[in-house]
Amino acid sequence: MPDFLAQMPYWIAVTLLVVGAMLRGQLMYWIGYGVTHQAIKGARRHPSASARRGPIRRTVAWLDDGGADPGVRALRRWGLVMVPFSYVTVGFQSMVQAGAGILRITWWKYVLAQIPGAIVWGLFYATVGFAAWELALSTAIRSPLGIAAVAALVAVIIVTVRVARRGGSGTGSAERGDRSEHAPAIPEEPSHRTS
Repeated sequence: MPDFLAQMPYWIAVTLLVVGAMLRGQLMYWIGYGVTHQAIKGARRHPSASARRGPIRRTVAWLDDGGADPGVRALRRWGLVMVPFSYVTVGFQSMVQAGAGILRITWWKYVLAQIPGAIVWGLFYATVGFAAWELALSTAIRSPLGIAAVAALVAVIIVTVRVARRGGSGTGSAERGDRSEHAPAIPEEPSHRTS
């Protein structure tokens, strides 16, 4: 555990970690929600406009490239149970949280689903989580074999993600052309929100 957390009483450290997890989850939710809302609004105003400009360009590009697609698919298949489950994963957590915003899940339902996951995350990292990461990294960097294993693992992950995004066909996104045939239909703007 980082020194500043280790010096605090345990329950304060857990509380800070839970609040941090909740805030991060909210950030990802609102990024997904906001970008989707703006995309829908922009698509209705300018259906043929394809160029995106402004400070959210990289986030829009991440979403366009399918950055949150696994999270969206998981939420569609298993529902809100994926939100607390995502807190025990690495990487998938951001996809699910942004996916909840993309799917425009009602905010209070998302928060209620988020609470148990954030509590488990806070308890885990206040006890063994940081120690486990430190042990794994220190063990890996002590030997050339460990460094090679970490590099190989990173390479395998990168290749797997790229192949999965390309659909296993071996063609890049530039060769595929327009992604609109794979893009979901633009949802209707809700006339009444109960959030």
